Amino acid sequence: MAVLTVSTSGSEGKRDDSSGEAIKEALGGDDFEVVRYEIVTDDKDTISAKLAEWADSGDVDLIVSTGGTGMGRHDVTPEACLAILDKEVPGMAEAMRAETLKFTPMAMISRSVAGIRGSTLIITLPGSTKAVKECLDVVMPVIPHSLELLHREKVDEHPVD
Repeated sequence: MAVLTVSTSGSEGKRDDSSGEAIKEALGGDDFEVVRYEIVTDDKDTISAKLAEWADSGDVDLIVSTGGTGMGRHDVTPEACLAILDKEVPGMAEAMRAETLKFTPMAMISRSVAGIRGSTLIITLPGSTKAVKECLDVVMPVIPHSLELLHREKVDEHPVD
């Protein structure tokens, strides 16, 4: 697994990366091992290049990013991610927005996306530590099966529930 934090101030050492740490905590343990972690600036080309590099590396099957999914002028993570995806997985982002809308109306303006590049699942999350935890709670039940599907040559069975 890889964690990418998108934050210009974080990349300059001017801000602690609490949301990246929240991802590591939520996905830590026996199920996921963080093999890559980085903080990058809010630059579309930089973000796209890092996501593509990690997805194509062969040692990462899950990338979770945090930051840059809002409506601000410098929020370009969704565009950067969409530029390198082979397939979008809109249901994950839709489910995160729908569920977190129960906690905050700000969920309506989240532009998080999820998708696949090669055999890597990429999920972009908001920059708020609270939002990271809430969004991961929503998608965690399907991440293991999603990764299993990405590693199969032939999909011949699906879970009933």
